[in-house]
Amino acid sequence: MQKIDGIVKTWNSEKGFGFIEVKNEDDVFVHFSGIESAGVRDLLPGSEVKLMIVSGVRGPQAAGVEVVTDEG
Repeated sequence: MQKIDGIVKTWNSEKGFGFIEVKNEDDVFVHFSGIESAGVRDLLPGSEVKLMIVSGVRGPQAAGVEVVTDEG
């Protein structure tokens, strides 16, 4: 499965989840367990990422998330 580009829209560090904005798609839910970048547990809003969209329990969610640029 090919990864697509996205931008982190929101992130809740305490709860370990947030949303990623993807062009021509609804915002995609992301849980910290979907982050693939080594040593990364939090995402910063505005960061560019690459991700796959998979079917989760409550709908589409991000998987294999790699941070491309870190806005923090």
